[in-house]
Amino acid sequence: MSTMPLSGAVVFAKDIQRVADFYEHLCSLVLVHAEHDHIVMEGGAIQLVIHAIPARIAKTIQIAEPPVLREQTPIKLFFAVLDLAQARVLAAHWGGQIAPESKEWQARGFRACDGYDPEGNVVQFRQALSTL
Repeated sequence: MSTMPLSGAVVFAKDIQRVADFYEHLCSLVLVHAEHDHIVMEGGAIQLVIHAIPARIAKTIQIAEPPVLREQTPIKLFFAVLDLAQARVLAAHWGGQIAPESKEWQARGFRACDGYDPEGNVVQFRQALSTL
């Protein structure tokens, strides 16, 4: 058994439970640890930590419905999903969105489409072409 920690990412969020629910249901991530200020989820070889924005900063942030996209960041997460069409439905149910099928594109064995989580973080979702 390897003692190497998993690679992953940290997403800072105002509502950590809402954001964690989104990634759990869209990306098949499993909750492995939770405290009042962070939630740790894993799937395959990746770990995603949803970390609370400090309260003094969070109270200055308004999350619109739908959220304003946080596009001015140099990093975009991407996750594999079993089915983009189903992920599109789930994203809407859990507070995010995936662009329409007309915005999908293909590369290197997958079909991809961008979307966003409940707080406006831009995320790309990928389905293996072998499952289409």
